[in-house]
Amino acid sequence: MSVPPNSEEFYKKLKGQLYDTALWPSEYLYKFIVISDKEKIKQIEDLFDNLGAVIKTKKSKNGKYTSVSINVSMKNPDAVIDKYKEVTEKVEGVISL
Repeated sequence: MSVPPNSEEFYKKLKGQLYDTALWPSEYLYKFIVISDKEKIKQIEDLFDNLGAVIKTKKSKNGKYTSVSINVSMKNPDAVIDKYKEVTEKVEGVISL
């Protein structure tokens, strides 16, 4: 889920899908891909600090990229979308899935 050109339309569609597929508050799994740079990974982890998130990282086969999976309880679809926006604004080069 990298941010498409018309991101507001994309987020509106995502919000509808989230309301249709879960009862809120709910567990949500974020997945991000970032260059294997300890500082970038730490930036992502820090954005979920104090939320009770379970964070797992896995390097790609060649070690150039790292996937960051974050399972966290979110109160509603707006909170999910706000966190996506925060990560993409604050972590350069991150890809959201």
